[in-house]
Amino acid sequence: MEIIRISDIKNYDGKVVDIKGWLYNRRSSGSVKFLIIRDGTGFLQATLIKSEVDTEIFEQIDDIEYESSMRIIGLVKKEKRAPLGYEVLVNNIEVVNKAEDNYPISLKEHGVGFLMDYRHLWLRSPRQNAILRIRAEIIKSIRNFLDQDGFILIDSPILTPAACEGTTTLFETDYFGDKAYLTQSGQLYNEAAAMAFGKVYCFGPTFRAEKSKTRRHLMEFWMVEPEAAFIDLEENNKIQEKMVTYIVKQVLENKKRELDLIERDTSKLEVIKVPFPKISYDEAVEILKKSGSKIEWGEDFGGEDETILSQKYESPIFIHHYPLKCKAFYMKPDPQRPEVALCADLLAPEGYGEIIGGGQRIDDYNLLAEKIKEHKLPRKNYEWYLDLRRYGSVPHSGFGLGIERTVAWICGLNHVRETIPFPRMLSKIYP
Repeated sequence: MEIIRISDIKNYDGKVVDIKGWLYNRRSSGSVKFLIIRDGTGFLQATLIKSEVDTEIFEQIDDIEYESSMRIIGLVKKEKRAPLGYEVLVNNIEVVNKAEDNYPISLKEHGVGFLMDYRHLWLRSPRQNAILRIRAEIIKSIRNFLDQDGFILIDSPILTPAACEGTTTLFETDYFGDKAYLTQSGQLYNEAAAMAFGKVYCFGPTFRAEKSKTRRHLMEFWMVEPEAAFIDLEENNKIQEKMVTYIVKQVLENKKRELDLIERDTSKLEVIKVPFPKISYDEAVEILKKSGSKIEWGEDFGGEDETILSQKYESPIFIHHYPLKCKAFYMKPDPQRPEVALCADLLAPEGYGEIIGGGQRIDDYNLLAEKIKEHKLPRKNYEWYLDLRRYGSVPHSGFGLGIERTVAWICGLNHVRETIPFPRMLSKIYP
């Protein structure tokens, strides 16, 4: 007999199947008992009818604790009231491992703080399962889009000798007597790879030692970072909007059941299409001031500012040409207006704020050397980066998309802590 996955149950209507999983919930109505079984791919109703199953099996069900692992054999039957629209009429049950009777997150209301302490068990719940399946679909769609668009995956190092985004948010570690840091971004290495392969991307964990407790920040998060030679700011933005619309389309098509389970209003995603609105930093500052913000020109936007701006649009919006002084050292100044950078951030709608930061990089050797000095960075750690401007420099651009913020937006979540299996927050490193 074939062992099947619950997610494939619709293909076995009228057939006897073998399912391996865990007991998630149960209820009884006298001569009929209902079990909810999960196997990692879905949740299924297993029905025991007293007159059609061995008496011993029928009685022992009440003694099996939640999360006990088991094997179920039975007949698949359509049942519109059951999860997935099917149930299994049980013939036999084999308990693989009987769980202890003190399951800490039983099926009742718990606070998020308590559930985060049991994140390793909370992952088993339908909502968390659905969110992380949507995350997987988002990552898959990103990879597919970039691969189809001619980008090549190039892995960048996790341990680095220098900062990318600024020295104040580095996690420092010892590297055999030398200082090393957990990467803030793979971008600098991507620039080297782009000069070898043309269009590249890296995809992996990044680390920021920001002492922030906002709903948008994690100490460890995942980021995809495409970088391309001979690409300017405008072309860079076009790649971003095409990729984001592709991600949304794939999630809507392939994860409808999960979106329904988490009660996401998909109408807000269905309107996402290119081109995205674009406003300048100057325009954004004026909008914020009219909305009561005390921001001054030259300051970077905070979370509340991004919320105000992104609530005014149904679509993601680009905010372009930020002041140079609030951007990284490698950002290229606008030749027509040197106090601003050739850069753009992409804000997700509904108040979710920045999900992408990107821009055109400095391709002139002398200017880059000047910026390294101006930002008081140790030049010896950036000699290899300067080499990229010494030998065949070209205009080039790139961007970084944060996975967790993108998941939060697409799923409609209030906090990024539910967007990754084991979040690392300012006061949270367990489990």
